[in-house]
Amino acid sequence: MQRTQRPLLARLAGANPTSVFLLTLVVVLVAFFTPGVIGGLLTLALAAVLIALMATTWAVQAPQTRLIRLVMLTLLVTVGLAKLL
Repeated sequence: MQRTQRPLLARLAGANPTSVFLLTLVVVLVAFFTPGVIGGLLTLALAAVLIALMATTWAVQAPQTRLIRLVMLTLLVTVGLAKLL
């Protein structure tokens, strides 16, 4: 492992992509279908994790990818805030 590489990122890079996708899908579905404040908080927690990942990988992404990620993140935060209200 390189000196600048974080252990968490190294573990994430070695994770099975299918498992990560399925786990994320389950969390999103639970967050979207759970009513009220709990669903809103789960959605915002997922958005916070995605913000952290996006900030880490921002420098290596193409401008088109950055735009798509920002749009999707904005939609996710909007849904989370709407569920809180």
